[in-house]
Amino acid sequence: MAVTRNVWGFMERRDHRLMRRVHRWRAPRWIRIWMIVATRLGDGWLWYGLGLAMLLFGGEERFQAFAASGTAALASILLFHELKRVSKRRRPCHIERHCWATLTPPDQFSFPSGHSMTAYAIAIAAGHFYPWALGALLFVAASIAISRIMLGMHFLTDVMVGALLGTGLGYIALVLFAWLAYHHVG
Repeated sequence: MAVTRNVWGFMERRDHRLMRRVHRWRAPRWIRIWMIVATRLGDGWLWYGLGLAMLLFGGEERFQAFAASGTAALASILLFHELKRVSKRRRPCHIERHCWATLTPPDQFSFPSGHSMTAYAIAIAAGHFYPWALGALLFVAASIAISRIMLGMHFLTDVMVGALLGTGLGYIALVLFAWLAYHHVG
């Protein structure tokens, strides 16, 4: 238990040090715009549009791509809500005021980053079916994840854990749908 406390304390100190730097940095206007746009895209609008585009223009595998991406997103949403309920970690913007960002957080707790988790889950699942888009999907996922730190919504560890869990959920959804396709279920 002491080791866990020491490791968590080490991460907390690093997170708080980065938080103070980010909250006091007056980023150039283009970075501020990029971060706000990225975080708003991660609110869900981009994913709804991507799902619709998959269904309309996604080719032969569109239904499987849509189902795998949707399953990864749904699993992500359910998992991050449960983890936030258990962790009850305060958000950086509730600890220290940000010098330029004034967004309101979507919920009270910080750990893990739901935006990051969902972005990576969908990027991995959709990118498997559309490899030509994988680079762009990962760039968007990374932009969303970084925006959550830059806007004072999350700590670095929240985003890192969210990205790792989301990546895992994306791959799990792909394995599940590959298994279902192999066994001709559904």
